[in-house]
Amino acid sequence: MKLHSLKFAKGSVKSRKRIARGPGSGLGNTAGRGHKGAKSRSGYSQKRGFEGGQMPLQRRIPKYGFKNPFRKEYSPINLDVLQKLVDDNPGVTVIDRDFLIQKGLISKQSAPVKILGRGELKAKIEVKAAAFSQSAKEAIEKLGGLATQV
Repeated sequence: MKLHSLKFAKGSVKSRKRIARGPGSGLGNTAGRGHKGAKSRSGYSQKRGFEGGQMPLQRRIPKYGFKNPFRKEYSPINLDVLQKLVDDNPGVTVIDRDFLIQKGLISKQSAPVKILGRGELKAKIEVKAAAFSQSAKEAIEKLGGLATQV
């Protein structure tokens, strides 16, 4: 085998379409563009989302939903996380925003804290937060702790 004798595999190389080279090519006359219309002209480009005059999708489908500008965003902390904090830091009786920032659970810029009721709490603690879920508040107070809304 020599370099000059190498050939492509049969059927792997096609010859390019010779457009607008006379009627014998089958692509003469209109050069495969059909008759008249914007698509037959040079410089044609379709607008994004254009569907040939049919009402486009982004105009057919009505807008829905609503973003409440007055929505309160919270950083959620669950009871199981509070229990882990108490286990890891013996002697802790008060958990507030500053304590959570110090432990790296929330950042200074984060939204107000809301305590949620997932998990189980076994320690009597005082929790100060912006909001509490009903189940979380009940679980804290059931053990004799305090759930103070700040």
